[in-house]
Amino acid sequence: MDTSNNGSLTFSYSDIFFSYYFDNITKCTKMKKDHSLVYIYSGEYILEEGGVTTVVEAGECVFLRKDNRIIMTKQPKGDESFRGIFMVFKRSFLREVFQKIEKKDLPLDVERHKTSVMKLPYTPDIASLFQSMVPYFNTTIIPPEELMNLKLLEGIYSLLNLDKNFYTDLFDFNAPWKPDILDFLNENYMYDLSIEEIAHFTGRRLATFKREFKRISTFSPHKWLMIKRLDVARGKLLNEKKKVSDVYLEVGFKDLSHFSRVYKETYGASPTGI
Repeated sequence: MDTSNNGSLTFSYSDIFFSYYFDNITKCTKMKKDHSLVYIYSGEYILEEGGVTTVVEAGECVFLRKDNRIIMTKQPKGDESFRGIFMVFKRSFLREVFQKIEKKDLPLDVERHKTSVMKLPYTPDIASLFQSMVPYFNTTIIPPEELMNLKLLEGIYSLLNLDKNFYTDLFDFNAPWKPDILDFLNENYMYDLSIEEIAHFTGRRLATFKREFKRISTFSPHKWLMIKRLDVARGKLLNEKKKVSDVYLEVGFKDLSHFSRVYKETYGASPTGI
């Protein structure tokens, strides 16, 4: 059990979390490193990603795909505090599940979902899965780890039964379903991610990532990111007439003087002279 002084309470069993947020509103931005399936028991869960806002209310369920930065707000509604059940699907657990699946039964005509926030329609299996766990909001009852692992497995198969495209989301470490490197970088160039983290987020070992990157670019990953950030910054300065003091942070630079120096080296003029 974890408690905090901001009016929240969390009970963790294996990779299932039962979270309370009382009278406060909690907002944070996270880079999701693992897939998660979330059921809202009471209150509201507001998710913002890519300019799209999704509101998940009591009795509703949402799937959050990993490797995406999402703004999350947990808040009470009316007289009810926020309570939610969070299932986290770790990579190691998904590998174990994948190894037990008959490979001849894997669907071939599936595609990765375009969005990373997916509010799910009502289905009896997902509803019964989470309703069966509601009693564990009672802190005097501690469920056995074996039961929680079965619930995680049930969650995975509930998703696969709902939509075959979840095969590509959940098991993206399998070669044909790996996220495209350039797609990921174009969507996340502004974040402070190490090359090791980028390799992880695209489902590759570091050595594999570097080898594959050489096939798609003559630049190193660091150089590619630098050029991308400068190019986007130039567009914001020229076309959107934004201030240099705002732009350098928006595109991922940490230091204004460093940004100004590499900008001038690349384009032959100071960004402040635009």
